[in-house]
Amino acid sequence: MRQLRPVNLFFQVFPLLLVCIGMNTLSFGNPPEDTTADQPGLVKQEFVYTDASFPSCHASTIVETPKGLVCAFFGGTHEKNPDVEIWVCRNEGDGWTAPVSVADGVESASKRYPCWNPVLFQPKPGTLLLFYKVGPNPSAWWGMLKVSHDNGKTWGPAKRLPDGFVGPVKNKPYLLSDGTLLCPASTEHNGWQLQMEWTPDLGKTWHRTGPLNDGYKIAAIQPSVLKYGDKLQILCRSKQGKLVEAWSDDNGRSWGEVTMTTLPNPNSGTDAVTLKDGRALLVYNPTQKGRSPLHVAVSEDGKHWSTALVLEDQKGEYSYPAVIQTDDGKVHITYTWKRDLVKHVVLDPSQLKLKAID
Repeated sequence: MRQLRPVNLFFQVFPLLLVCIGMNTLSFGNPPEDTTADQPGLVKQEFVYTDASFPSCHASTIVETPKGLVCAFFGGTHEKNPDVEIWVCRNEGDGWTAPVSVADGVESASKRYPCWNPVLFQPKPGTLLLFYKVGPNPSAWWGMLKVSHDNGKTWGPAKRLPDGFVGPVKNKPYLLSDGTLLCPASTEHNGWQLQMEWTPDLGKTWHRTGPLNDGYKIAAIQPSVLKYGDKLQILCRSKQGKLVEAWSDDNGRSWGEVTMTTLPNPNSGTDAVTLKDGRALLVYNPTQKGRSPLHVAVSEDGKHWSTALVLEDQKGEYSYPAVIQTDDGKVHITYTWKRDLVKHVVLDPSQLKLKAID
């Protein structure tokens, strides 16, 4: 058999290398020079995965279990494509596992819908909840629920929520002292309207408020729940260029008027968590246009906020954060990195240096 001469081999192989490199850059990109390192409170930055069978991802969620961390997100060809599924990665202390598909929108051999916005929550050891949405678009999707009893390794059958209920639409539920799971929800079929849903028995029965806003004068979705003393606050994405809020003094059964905050919002998802020390920590895009930069802010009262840390400040999309505080006091944040990857950042909230937001 005739052997290729070295020069011929080079010209045959080199174009293939260029194609592979180009495909890798298209799918995942190369991280730019990190201008956000060495900030007080920043402990760790990493990608949850670097290789996957899907080119695009979005809407991550993270939870702590007795065995470690679990992260979920939706991934597929692109958002809204029928091949979009819910993927899960686990980290039990020795790095993240490769993404595994745990839910899809297949209804029959000829009908398949995309999946959307997973939300993980563990109300008690041994019961890990995975809420997600299935449907052609956000105005017509429906809520789904799966349960894992082994910290996210395997999952039970999918259960559809009752009509009119979507479950936590993007951000984690809030567990009330009586065991009720308060789920921050919203709908998009009659404008953008907020509603709060709750289940006293981990998804067996459901209750909800009516719409909290008209959906047009203030068009808002995707609340996060925060607690200050005996009051609850929701912070929500809006089409009005600012985050909006509402307050409750009866554990979320009723809410005051939805009003604008002073915090900018480019019509992009946020998340927030009440820290063990009583402060609120918010992850958001502090701009009215675009999805960069991505900042962390802290407040003691839900009204006055201080910038605590810059997660991203380069060009591109850095969006849809999820945030929790683990038992060791560390804060864990995941977010969409250019629609290519999910980034995971660990903070020490006691070391954050705050600068008041004017």
